[in-house]
Amino acid sequence: MLKLFSKTTVCAVTLLAASLAQAQTSTLEKIKQNGAITIGARDMSVPFSYKVNGNADPIGMINDICLKVAEAAQKAAGLQKMEIKYLITTPTSRIPLIQNNTVDLDCTPVTNTVARQEQVSFSPSYFSANVTLAVRKDSAVKGIADLQNRNVATVTGTTSIQLLRAYKKAQNVKFNEVYGKDPSEAFVMFESGKADAFVLDDVQLASFIATSPQRDQYVILNEPLRTEPYGVMLRKDDPTFKKLVDDTVYAMIKSGEMEALYQKWFMTTIPPRNVNINFPLSDSIKALYANPNDKGI
Repeated sequence: MLKLFSKTTVCAVTLLAASLAQAQTSTLEKIKQNGAITIGARDMSVPFSYKVNGNADPIGMINDICLKVAEAAQKAAGLQKMEIKYLITTPTSRIPLIQNNTVDLDCTPVTNTVARQEQVSFSPSYFSANVTLAVRKDSAVKGIADLQNRNVATVTGTTSIQLLRAYKKAQNVKFNEVYGKDPSEAFVMFESGKADAFVLDDVQLASFIATSPQRDQYVILNEPLRTEPYGVMLRKDDPTFKKLVDDTVYAMIKSGEMEALYQKWFMTTIPPRNVNINFPLSDSIKALYANPNDKGI
């Protein structure tokens, strides 16, 4: 078994400067040269990637997956020790940071789409979610069509707002978009009453609601705009590293380790508030585990 890594949170400016000199270096070569791997993470995407306090390293289901990939990369690079560096990314920064060699693995909840595959590669999918809305139980909004002339909290750079805009155009429903720079900021807008609804993947909505002091006041609509697969992002046109990532994720799925991680993060109490998201395996996730793939939508 490989030694545990030391972990450090790093700033984007330092990494960006270093990445310019390594633009043509493969991911494994970069890891070997630096003795480190850089993971893109979130600070508030429970239970995928989040911090329990400001100084802590991120934890979560995706982080656990990426630590397994990091262990495989350490072995492949022939390193006795390897540092884990974390960089907090946003929906708008995550792809550029992969492309410019700053981040080696983006371990945040991100949908694998055909459009994004033009810019980055994805691991086999480990999760799938339905894009829908969270509303207040006492709200007049009982369905997406009820958004007429209302405010909807959204996140720049996500597929959820693109889907809602398509619905808006097709159904001629007029609503106002209020933007958060990330999901946590958008949820605060919804929670504070600045928005009548919050559009995002159902599992992320469930996570925010489960950890909210007002959780009994919200409901998630059973009206999906689309079902979306999640994958770990990595650089495009790096077949050696892509194979390492794929082999690691495939092995976790086939051995049952992936489903065990799912049960850990979605069906038991988790820090920091010891709440249970209580989000059972869906049929679409079971299908992904039965036939692992990296197909985008």
